[in-house]
Amino acid sequence: MPTITLSVKDENFAGKVLQEVLIGFHSETVTIRDIIEARVLQEVEAYNQKQPQYFNGLVQPADAEKTVNGYQLRNKVVIDPEKQVYVALDAFQKNGFFVLVDTLQCSSLNDKVRLHADTRISFIKLTPLVGG
Repeated sequence: MPTITLSVKDENFAGKVLQEVLIGFHSETVTIRDIIEARVLQEVEAYNQKQPQYFNGLVQPADAEKTVNGYQLRNKVVIDPEKQVYVALDAFQKNGFFVLVDTLQCSSLNDKVRLHADTRISFIKLTPLVGG
């Protein structure tokens, strides 16, 4: 059972919330790597269980087309969560997106964050991220 559950938001540069998901963490102290992994694993698991028409996640799956409603896979397939995590971590290191915790931009996957009930986590995407 998660120790703390937080709302994680995708935002644009103007601060407009584009998407919001709840993610549970098992520790109050996590790294940015932990936050990215938890987010990607949760969204891939949710997609793989239901396989809706569109995938709305941090990383665009391979063989998917970006649409206004999300990423549409050409064929309904199970998305590889490990590949999605790898692509997301790589994209973070290449500045494909930023992670803000409260109002601070995190610059390293190893940055440690102490989570509280009112911690705000935001992802600011800069480029389309293509993964598995």
